[in-house]
Amino acid sequence: MSQPPAGQHPGSGAAATAEPAADPVLAKVSGVTRTFGTGAAAVHALRGVSLTIERGQLVALSGRSGSGKTTLLNIIGGLDRPDSGTVRIDGRDVAAMGERERTLMRRSSVAFIFQSFGLIPILSAAENVGIPLRIAGADPRDREDRVRTMLDIVGLGEHAKQRPGELSGGQQQRVAIARALAGRPQLLIADEPTGQLDSETGRQIMRLIRAVVRTEGVTALVATHDPAFLDIADVSLRLEDGQIAAA
Repeated sequence: MSQPPAGQHPGSGAAATAEPAADPVLAKVSGVTRTFGTGAAAVHALRGVSLTIERGQLVALSGRSGSGKTTLLNIIGGLDRPDSGTVRIDGRDVAAMGERERTLMRRSSVAFIFQSFGLIPILSAAENVGIPLRIAGADPRDREDRVRTMLDIVGLGEHAKQRPGELSGGQQQRVAIARALAGRPQLLIADEPTGQLDSETGRQIMRLIRAVVRTEGVTALVATHDPAFLDIADVSLRLEDGQIAAA
């Protein structure tokens, strides 16, 4: 058996100094509860929810209205705190963070898409997409390049100067998707992203989200009532009365 060169210990070298592989789990929710109100009027929105989301997955979360979907999304995304349980994003305990830490996490790692689009009416499509990059202090040239790339990805490169009121509902949601992904988040959280769209436009938005999850290397958690979304997801979860239903 050959001996290692002088000064080099057995087991040292490339194999020993290689960077450890990233944890395949991006988000881990354990025993999360959330109650609104007290006494007889209390609403138990979440009752011990546990789940894991692996990197690169598109996860669909279904359930009837009032089942706790939005509450769960808000807690995972750091917009709300659980009463008990833990939420870890990329190994960091979101539930234990202070408000400033959660704000910084949302800016750097988590992006949201809402049913109502949430675009600023007086800004153009390009200006709306560039908002998270401005907040992050991106170089203006890099920001313009990224905005242009994202609008091209969602098929709106020729609509960059138009304002939301000049765009259809489906186009506005495409702008919202481009804005959410502009800052290269790790986790995309979407709450009923097709809820205000007709069925055909909704299907187009579903396929777009599926595509950008792949091309941008993003992990996505999407709350939806649309059964068609469940067919294109990697994983489908269902909430019933504040708990993950058995498969």
